[in-house]
Amino acid sequence: MLVQEIMTKNVLDINHDATILDACKKFVEKKVGSLVVMDKDMIVGIITERDIIREIILVKGNPKKTKVMEVMSPNIKTIHAMAHIKKAADIMKEHNIKKLPVVLNNEIVGIVTETDLSRTIHAFSDAIDELSEFYDESRENIEKILDDWANILIGLRNYKKFPDKNEELITEKNIQ
Repeated sequence: MLVQEIMTKNVLDINHDATILDACKKFVEKKVGSLVVMDKDMIVGIITERDIIREIILVKGNPKKTKVMEVMSPNIKTIHAMAHIKKAADIMKEHNIKKLPVVLNNEIVGIVTETDLSRTIHAFSDAIDELSEFYDESRENIEKILDDWANILIGLRNYKKFPDKNEELITEKNIQ
């Protein structure tokens, strides 16, 4: 399965010069937990609610004055839309990240999150259960068909052989 099939398509971004307060307003308004940070048309990082808690709330920074670029996670990892979801999961595990922007033709087209991956795992699990049921039902049907054919073959073997016409004529001539 490809990343583009499971990604969240509506990726929200924010300018690197915006304030943390601007980011928080966007989090609440759009009901998201992360924003891709842009400098013009270039991805320069990602900022999450967790980044703000860690860097502003706990350190007692000023959300009205602190810029997004001061808190964001730079050196953002991305994945191509046509990559396999296992690669996305591997990157997220290796770099201990929960959100992975998706690119296609040098543009952000989506984001893959842990939630997207967990939904996929759930869907795969359901599909495997359905395949297992289908296999069990098919196996029972195939076994019944094979048993029926075996009975037919046994019946044919035990059936008396009719003599062919030449044998009948010879036998009748011999009798006269």
